Amino acid sequence: MAAAFTTETAVAWLRGFDEKVAAQAEYLTQLDSAIGDADHGTNLKRGMAAVAPKLEGAESLSALLKAVGMTFISKVGGASGSLYGSFFLEVSKALPDAAEAEASDVEAALRAGVASIVARGKAEPGDKTMLDALRPALDALGASLAGGGSLVEAAGAAAKAAAEGRDATEPLVARKGRASYLGERSAGHLDPGAASSALLLEALAEALAA
Repeated sequence: MAAAFTTETAVAWLRGFDEKVAAQAEYLTQLDSAIGDADHGTNLKRGMAAVAPKLEGAESLSALLKAVGMTFISKVGGASGSLYGSFFLEVSKALPDAAEAEASDVEAALRAGVASIVARGKAEPGDKTMLDALRPALDALGASLAGGGSLVEAAGAAAKAAAEGRDATEPLVARKGRASYLGERSAGHLDPGAASSALLLEALAEALAA
């Protein structure tokens, strides 16, 4: 288990996310076809494929995550490119320019990343967006660390909360993004952004537990 968050852990996290996105790209796009532009899985898969070459030789956590964010912004279209790009860029700014970070640094970085999504998307919990997975994940992570849990335990709690948040989007009526155009017809479908966000937290938990 990873006692601290290192560049090696971060690379494992991103590789794990890449693998999960590749495996579920078609599913994510199917979710998006029901209430969005039918491109979420395709865009994320392309973005992570472009990220893969950036994962070798990173000298610090901040440099690694900055490269990921810039790649998303420059290579990926649609909301996913903008939102995930902003997320990774803000995470990079909050991480130290070093090869290792403490649990408190990781929590602060994830909070900064999610705050950038809020600022860019103007969404709130309950709007049927990726925030419905990310906010509960942050709350669970913070509560676990505050209670004396390890980063591994906190990430596991965050992943579980993200999955529960994803599932809770199904009955919601979308209030933001393309899905909001459907009104009541958006209910009955999982939000694709929440689904991919749950994969992101799942990959983080697995990288730390390895």
